[in-house]
Amino acid sequence: MTNISTKKTLDFAPVSIEHKEEYDKLLSECGEVGCEFSFANLYLWGRQSIAFHCGCALLFSQFNRKSVYPFPVGNGDTKAAIDAIIDDAEARGITCRITGMTAKRKELLEALYPGKFSFHCDEGSFDYVYAIDDLADLAGKKYHSKRNHYNRFAEIYEGFAVEPITEGNAEKIKLAAEKWYKERLEADPNADLEMERVALMRALRHMHALEMDGIALTLDGEVMAFTLGSFLSENTFDVQFEKALSAYNGAYAAVNCEFARYLRDKYPSLLYLDREEDMGLEGLRKAKKSYHPHHQIEKCWAHLKSEEYEY
Repeated sequence: MTNISTKKTLDFAPVSIEHKEEYDKLLSECGEVGCEFSFANLYLWGRQSIAFHCGCALLFSQFNRKSVYPFPVGNGDTKAAIDAIIDDAEARGITCRITGMTAKRKELLEALYPGKFSFHCDEGSFDYVYAIDDLADLAGKKYHSKRNHYNRFAEIYEGFAVEPITEGNAEKIKLAAEKWYKERLEADPNADLEMERVALMRALRHMHALEMDGIALTLDGEVMAFTLGSFLSENTFDVQFEKALSAYNGAYAAVNCEFARYLRDKYPSLLYLDREEDMGLEGLRKAKKSYHPHHQIEKCWAHLKSEEYEY
């Protein structure tokens, strides 16, 4: 006879702009969290669902073709929220996998459920967080080569401009993005870029509602590079997209530096830029480390020991 769960599923709904105000209020209570908890990322990437329960925002996501529950957001009743997640997973007949846990949240989960969860860390999911002054000023010996790259760019492309991304220039940013994706696919026809492309185009359509900010570097009106992101907390900005066309040597170094300067001038309270994860890609890891992060946000995930888990 088949055992039928008596547990109830949560009333999850697709993440929409209407959820932003309530979600951001709860996120502000959390302290340091990883980039996956940015509302813009939740809205832009993949199939994300949300429910508000026991003073927390609960999330249900698809990650690497697996269903996952990011750690509850907010300072509500965390135990009741996680109980609800466990019941929801049982009702759906799926493994209860809780993701996005910093060391502090890992300790909390273990304290609430002693010995019940297995924990796993993945270095590829750690966020790289930089002091905004370091990226804006490129001062000191450790940034000597980056400073040279920027100076060479400024010399070659004398007269380049820094333009905030607005509704007025969003169309030419989209055209530059499409050109960038075409270049990448010509270089590697097997590159899996469609999900990112969809997320970027969606960001450009809804950047005002998502409270995103960004700049483009232009020369004679032509886009050389652009970058776009949103606040993760009061003192941390999440850099979610950064693209530079291959025709412009040094454009990545330049847009990185100019965006830090732009954000520092516009938002004096900002201390850090979260430049997200390296996803275990060696080239990306090397590039992110070359900018000397102030720290990394180390994250882990967990599943109930009572459940078999397929890695």
